[in-house]
Amino acid sequence: MSLYGYAKTGENRYREIFGLDFELFKEGMTFKHRPGITLSQQDNRDEAMDAMNSAHLHYDQNYASQTEWSKCLGVSTLTLQVVMGASWKTFGHKFRIIRYQKIQMQKPVFGGDTLYSESTILEKKDYPDSQDVGLLTVKTVGKNSKDITVVTIVYDVLVYKKRKHPACLPVNVSSSFEIAEEPRFMTYRQLEDNNYIEQTGLYYEHFNPGETFEHRPGKTVTAEENLRHSLISLDWNPKYTNFDYIDKYYAGVHYINENYLIGAATASTTRTFGRVVANLEWKDVELHIPVKAGDTFYAESEILSKRESKSRSDQGIICVATRAFNQNKRLVLSYERTFLIYKAGLGSYEAAGY
Repeated sequence: MSLYGYAKTGENRYREIFGLDFELFKEGMTFKHRPGITLSQQDNRDEAMDAMNSAHLHYDQNYASQTEWSKCLGVSTLTLQVVMGASWKTFGHKFRIIRYQKIQMQKPVFGGDTLYSESTILEKKDYPDSQDVGLLTVKTVGKNSKDITVVTIVYDVLVYKKRKHPACLPVNVSSSFEIAEEPRFMTYRQLEDNNYIEQTGLYYEHFNPGETFEHRPGKTVTAEENLRHSLISLDWNPKYTNFDYIDKYYAGVHYINENYLIGAATASTTRTFGRVVANLEWKDVELHIPVKAGDTFYAESEILSKRESKSRSDQGIICVATRAFNQNKRLVLSYERTFLIYKAGLGSYEAAGY
């Protein structure tokens, strides 16, 4: 079965789509979700503090050193969140989870561990309360980089049927849009065991000058994240960090830090440009109108040029023009960016389990 991750929205225009319709799932299918994520002890500590977790085994190393683990144990529900969250690209059309049959913690997780997720469809059936969704029973397992299972989760989830998702693309824009059924746009690679592994972006050969890629999903920026990113970057301007100052001098309007906006917009392109090796340059960065807390932006990138790398035989160089629009379709940011990107079949993906 061929599963694609783009819809054609116009001549040389493609929009990222995510999630599978209920009809596309079959019992016995297994999906390996990518990317994985490496958890730090800081992540573990923050999760415990945010949730007011009184189990000091998670953040008191002096105490933890006296236990059988010898170091702080990962918060089990953080493991749950990460392993389930990693499956979003495949289950992006879910309505809601209605039941967890079991959440079984099988091995400990510690700071520094890298977790990967994979899901198997155990059962598929109609849902009598609604014809818009179907019911899947899914087993999702989380594994570390040594391929040791650390958690097994079995749950029942309602998934929207074809053209029933309220935000399903391309249906919500134009019924004339079609899935771009081109080999370069396949969202999954089928493995020798017939399982499917999620892909992490397009290769150098897959891009053509003149094509535009509409990146999804969009992102809503908040005052809280603006504060956090300003603080950790040492940009302590009260315009970003002092809510009382903002209330007095900016009528309570939180303007998003321009540097963070560039970072967030660039990050939103990574579903298409996920095989980038390194950024080389941004230029002509224009901030057209201010972005405020609560705004949502959507980015798109036009391929301007591509060429072989003279010094790296496994990579090419691509230049793109990226534009970000707010929820009112007003241009807020534009720039040109040049980056190195892997050629087809090259890079460290296979060695790393991608």
